Amino acid sequence: MAEEPAKPEVKVAASNEPKNSERRDFLKQAASVAVGGAIGAVPACAGIAVYLDPLRRKSAGSLTVKITTLDALPNDGVPRKFSVFADKKDAWTTFPMSPVGAIYLLRTGEKKLKVLNVVCPHAGCFVDFVLDRDEYSCPCHDSTFGKDGSIRDKHSPSPRALDELKYEIRNDNEVWIEFLNFRAGEHDMIPV
Repeated sequence: MAEEPAKPEVKVAASNEPKNSERRDFLKQAASVAVGGAIGAVPACAGIAVYLDPLRRKSAGSLTVKITTLDALPNDGVPRKFSVFADKKDAWTTFPMSPVGAIYLLRTGEKKLKVLNVVCPHAGCFVDFVLDRDEYSCPCHDSTFGKDGSIRDKHSPSPRALDELKYEIRNDNEVWIEFLNFRAGEHDMIPV
């Protein structure tokens, strides 16, 4: 019998295909998570920044503004109401020269003034000067104040007199005030 030539032994090597396929799937998923996380982080960080903005931002504090001139302020003993204008900013927009409050100016001498914030210390309403009664009156809860800002009625719901503001006369004629709002409902003048 003739011997058959020996058949070469064929070994089937284990395929690397399943391992490579699993690696590719893992890398695809990892890349998807990384890209999706980066894309999602941008609006999330922006939202957190907007949410925390008031905590980062310093209080507006006082604001020194020119209101009028002494020449424009009569010496007749009647308080005059003036609006206070300043630049206001929110997160994205600046509003130039917008009203931020109001004051009453009363000339008490040659270069002496009484400057009162128009906000009632009780609940934050604006007071009006009633000429025939010679007093400030709050329309919200009937608080009344004398011309100097003091509480007129001992049963007034206001916890303190009208808030007096500091002023300065510059260039012998310009009236500048340090405008500041205070918390309503407090006995002490606590800046907002």
